[in-house]
Amino acid sequence: MIFSKFGNKFAKHSGISLLMKDLNEGLRTPGAIMLGGGNPAHIPEMDNYFQSLLTEMNQNGLLTDTLCNYDGPQGKDTMLQALAETLKAQLGWDISAKNIALSNGSQSAFFYLFNLLAGHFDDGIKRKVLFPLAPEYVGYADAGLDDDLFVANKPQIELLPDGQFKYHVDFNTLQVTDDIGVICVSRPTNPTGNVITDEEVHHLDKLAKQHNIPLLIDNAYGIPFPGIIFTEATPFWNENVILCMSLSKLGLPGTRCGIIIANEEIIEAVSNMNGIISLAPGGVGPALALEMLRRNDLMSLSKDVIGPFYKQRVEQVIDIIRRYLPEDKCLIHKPEGAIFLWLWFKDLPISSAELYRRLKQRGVLMVPGHFFFPGIEQDWPHAHQCMRMNYAPEPEIIEKGIVILAEEIELAFKKAN
Repeated sequence: MIFSKFGNKFAKHSGISLLMKDLNEGLRTPGAIMLGGGNPAHIPEMDNYFQSLLTEMNQNGLLTDTLCNYDGPQGKDTMLQALAETLKAQLGWDISAKNIALSNGSQSAFFYLFNLLAGHFDDGIKRKVLFPLAPEYVGYADAGLDDDLFVANKPQIELLPDGQFKYHVDFNTLQVTDDIGVICVSRPTNPTGNVITDEEVHHLDKLAKQHNIPLLIDNAYGIPFPGIIFTEATPFWNENVILCMSLSKLGLPGTRCGIIIANEEIIEAVSNMNGIISLAPGGVGPALALEMLRRNDLMSLSKDVIGPFYKQRVEQVIDIIRRYLPEDKCLIHKPEGAIFLWLWFKDLPISSAELYRRLKQRGVLMVPGHFFFPGIEQDWPHAHQCMRMNYAPEPEIIEKGIVILAEEIELAFKKAN
């Protein structure tokens, strides 16, 4: 079969397709230890809440109504209005429903936005997406229609007590050249759990405005919802910011509902793209979110249930890791948010890709670090020394995986010596 250039690019294997394939197989393979993928935890209180809400919506006809009717290409009008009113009241943002569009998941949203703001332009310039802080989300890497669409900046690495470290934006080396079309950063960051500081956000916003380009913030794990953030951080939006959110990490990844908050020109463009590509976003997620907003549950459950659950779980998992992997073998990025731990095996004699292969042979699925450095041109050793693990599974499952991880690391050192 002969494919088009588009087909050749998007039909090939990629980091994100490998990750999702592993996630699907891992969740459905008996005995597999699934520490890869981005599936959120099944928090009992949230599962019960969703079941109760869906039962009520089924009984009063709201579920049938949303299943049996299209929404508009911008998304469910009533949900957009309710979300805008809530954000305006609680955060003071000057927005209306015209500033919000929905998409079939955040992945779709970033595909739209990257190719809307970067690529080949009528003035002959090929503009790029700048990641001011690598590593970044694996799902970005193959989302460009054009090759070589991304450029990234290496971080400053701060070593911390207790075998932890933290990435910071290196503003001394960060360059916003004339061919940059958008600055993009995730907060908290997938894969590392890093939360860039308020000061860093304001600095990036200032740079973006100086160069007349938008600042795109991926807020899939952040505040005000789902609230998986464990450090001081202020929600941030203005008309030069494109803020992307999601229902996935509330515990609803199957609804595939992404949320884009931006100026009206961007929202109109995204809505038109929705119409062409998918007619309209799915309605079940927005219908659930609308009911949560009407009951004032969306923010409160994020703050009182989801955030505390993950905070407790990540502390448990770090204790487990330290039982088997001492600081001299494994550094851990300071867990400030998201649902991942980022492990740095600085002196490991094999690459993270080889470690991934060996773990997979033993039924443990993690994600090798080199997938998370889109836009880093040179072969940076650090990119091949790290692994991402999901800490959402039950602690006893995680411990089984960590035992095998520690054994493979010990074996790698023995063979090297």
